[in-house]
Amino acid sequence: MKEKDVYKNSFDECSLTYALSVIGGKWRLPILWALNQQGPVRYNELKRSIHGITNMMLTQSLKELESYHIIHRQQYLEVPPRVEYSLTEHGESLMPTLKALAKWGKNVKNSLS
Repeated sequence: MKEKDVYKNSFDECSLTYALSVIGGKWRLPILWALNQQGPVRYNELKRSIHGITNMMLTQSLKELESYHIIHRQQYLEVPPRVEYSLTEHGESLMPTLKALAKWGKNVKNSLS
């Protein structure tokens, strides 16, 4: 068996690796954190709260998170059109884990200082 085949099989079977692939990336965690802090939010409000993100990266990241059922996109049939983003139940269930990870990072950072 080739080395990349072994890696692929372990990737497919490892829940932790899968979870990290879903939330990994430069912009996914800031998006999730902003949605957790703000609740349902419109695109431009979300963009303003995430410093440095481009329209293209925000749009792409939102689509990816929506495909994993982590966020929900609600489009209202109004003039002008209105779209809001919010966390799904899967996204909400992720927040205690992210908060624990943030607490762990803070503790490690403080112990190394």
